[in-house]
Amino acid sequence: MAGSVNKAIVVGNVGKDPDIKTTQSGKQIAMFSLATSESWRDKATGEKKEKTEWHRVVVYNENIAKIVDQYVKKGSKLYVEGQLATRKYSDKNNVERFTTEIVLQGFNGTLTLLDGRRDDRDAGGYDEETANRFGTSSPSGSGSESFPSSEPPPTNYADTEIPF
Repeated sequence: MAGSVNKAIVVGNVGKDPDIKTTQSGKQIAMFSLATSESWRDKATGEKKEKTEWHRVVVYNENIAKIVDQYVKKGSKLYVEGQLATRKYSDKNNVERFTTEIVLQGFNGTLTLLDGRRDDRDAGGYDEETANRFGTSSPSGSGSESFPSSEPPPTNYADTEIPF
């Protein structure tokens, strides 16, 4: 194989309202956590068990970040497709920590709203013109909206201005 692949696909529910940050240059970045769950029956007891995993999602694509800001709320069901990235940061006590995130940037990310349209979305100005401008697709006709990335990715995370 001549290359490698870095792709994460997750379908889950947003744990709390997204955090929208603005860089010094005025670019919006959206951050949120997505929960995925699996359930099974314990063979020995017959008891139903469930395990939830939390995934940190960071959206550097400004068009998708605007959609997240307008339409994504706690509990929203999303399809997220992006790249895994690990970054280092210092916590409040100046201890170095690492975190792995699903990153949507450039042309390498997709966000699909799986809840369909709600009345408050329609009241917020979401219409066919907005859908076309952000590359919406709904091949199943289920009312889900998909927002592919529309700008090239930064060449390196060190060049990306992060507001935290």
